[in-house]
Amino acid sequence: MLGATEPKKFPKQIAFNVIPFIGSFRDDGYTDEEAKMWMETHKMLDPSIQLTVTCVRVPVMVGHSECVNLEFHNPIDEDEARDALRNAPGVQVVDKRDETGYVTPKEIQGEFDVFVSRIRKDPTVPHGLNLWVVGDNLRKGAALNAVQIAQLLHERGLIEKAHA
Repeated sequence: MLGATEPKKFPKQIAFNVIPFIGSFRDDGYTDEEAKMWMETHKMLDPSIQLTVTCVRVPVMVGHSECVNLEFHNPIDEDEARDALRNAPGVQVVDKRDETGYVTPKEIQGEFDVFVSRIRKDPTVPHGLNLWVVGDNLRKGAALNAVQIAQLLHERGLIEKAHA
């Protein structure tokens, strides 16, 4: 096989490859990393949200990327989604229908915002959209998210600054 090398760190060769497995396999066939995504989504958004996840290891320096399939109760078109996302703090939309009109992990390296591209209708469900989402996990991770959530809660008067 051209370019094949024996894997040392991962179960299969990672160079010039992708591995559809991160973490440890559970009895249900999903990995603990995939289960973590369910739990975090349920904790942060809504425990009743149904989702399915496949985590894939991709040889990039930094960044998390997701293909997101959303189904809504009410109709929403692509332009409404673009407008809503453009108005969301910490989100940038790069969505042109040409070969350079989307973002990749390499392009957003060092950025704090989350980038959304490839917004399109999902024809498999009545009110669905598909999105491509990319973020620099070293910049926009759990710690920064926690600080930003706390700031938002403070701005809305839901938490107060501690007094010494």
